[in-house]
Amino acid sequence: MSNVPWLTVLGLIPLVGALVVAFLPSAETAKRAALGVSLVTLLVGVGAASQFEIGSSEQFQLTEQHSWIPQFGVSYALGVDGIALALILLALILTPVCLLAAWNDLEGEAAAGRRVQTYYALMLVLLTFMVGVFAATDVFLFYVFFEAMLIPVYFLIGSFGGARRQYAAVKFLLFSLLGGLIMLVAVIALYFVGPGGSDGFLVSNLTGLDIDPTTAKWLFVGFFIAFAIKAPMWPVHTWLPDAASAARPATAVLLVGVLDKVGTYGMIRFCLQLFPDASAWATPVVLTLAVISILYGALLAIAQSDLMRLIAFTSISHFGFIVLGIFAMTTVGGAGASLYMVNHGFSTAALFLVAAMFIYRNHGRQHIEDFGGWQRVTPALAGVFLVAGLSALALPGLSSFVSEFLVFVGTYQRYPVAALLALPGVVLAAVYVLWMYKRSMTGPRPDLGRVVPDITLREKLVVAPLIATFLILGFYPKLALDVINPAVEQTLVHVGVEDPEPTQAGSGGER
Repeated sequence: MSNVPWLTVLGLIPLVGALVVAFLPSAETAKRAALGVSLVTLLVGVGAASQFEIGSSEQFQLTEQHSWIPQFGVSYALGVDGIALALILLALILTPVCLLAAWNDLEGEAAAGRRVQTYYALMLVLLTFMVGVFAATDVFLFYVFFEAMLIPVYFLIGSFGGARRQYAAVKFLLFSLLGGLIMLVAVIALYFVGPGGSDGFLVSNLTGLDIDPTTAKWLFVGFFIAFAIKAPMWPVHTWLPDAASAARPATAVLLVGVLDKVGTYGMIRFCLQLFPDASAWATPVVLTLAVISILYGALLAIAQSDLMRLIAFTSISHFGFIVLGIFAMTTVGGAGASLYMVNHGFSTAALFLVAAMFIYRNHGRQHIEDFGGWQRVTPALAGVFLVAGLSALALPGLSSFVSEFLVFVGTYQRYPVAALLALPGVVLAAVYVLWMYKRSMTGPRPDLGRVVPDITLREKLVVAPLIATFLILGFYPKLALDVINPAVEQTLVHVGVEDPEPTQAGSGGER
């Protein structure tokens, strides 16, 4: 079993499945086939995870390496550490959840060509690229997957989104292409300052290089800009609310819940590991941007009247917390940030998908003012919405609390001022979540003039795994932290920093 190319198989299954789904004659058959392919991929992913050895001294496991373009030093090289494995599993779990949630998204459009088949095929293609981007251990291969993800997302938004889909899709594409172009320049420059040769783009060959400090700073900036756009961070965040609100809910979940994690994952894998001195040089600026993102995203979320845009702005705030933990340069902060990436994916998925269930029942109206009193109409669905919101605001006992707490503790160990400045984000999160729920769910029962069903069996199947992750990772975070911690520790070894020693009481401040 150890000779099985697990990561290649994980990428090929949804890609082959997409080709089959695209040419199926029936829309209903295509939906069932796509869901089946995603579940098979998930099972294979669980099998791959079972081969992962926790605590191994090797940075990457499940590795594969083949020469691809040796003249340019490009290899087909795959492998995962604990962080990459956790994010791949996140993608594998959320994809079938999203496919099931999107079951009626194109209702009535089956007659208009093969739109249903195309929609589901694009979702499977996107899954292939998500696996590839987190598994790539060759910098150029990573860049290929980084850019390839734009293709299915552009068509998922531009062809299947809402009224402003063309504007949102083009804006998303322009921002992403700009970041990708800047990163491509840095990728090429990195090859020339590295050892070169047929394996010149391997992460292992580019780690620990003695790079001129000025050159390293420019390379760091090239990578960081691309990752900050993808994350997204203030001030290059403006594409996200437009894209998330214009996209179909399932697309928005994969975009915000998984794809945007490529930005924060890239900061760990490339910015910190390849340019440790430049990362330390840029840390004060990055922490400042992270704090601004936390507060700005939360304040903008409070000001929103559109339900989907509100959820999108909460993610800008949450990504600020993730970046804060990454650049805290501590084991606790890094573990919290890595766990936050996973927990945010599940909590945001629940918010987007349950909000979409209400919008569907409200004939497509998504302004908060169009709701009110819906907990009296659909009490079970409103309860799920409340639980999703409580997870987003990091209520103790739910998964996001653990990761947010670790981020604050880890940041305070080295940068107490940044941690204290970010602290109001916790209060603002409670404000935007609880006020959103109050405005949309509480109040007198609305006179709808029709019978509105509460949560259906299909919707229960959609939200059940999400709520389960809230509880499991909330009460037993060790399940994920045991996988993530060794990868965080190895990254900090490459950076060359150690955790600050705690100040002892009564020692007069001595360490």
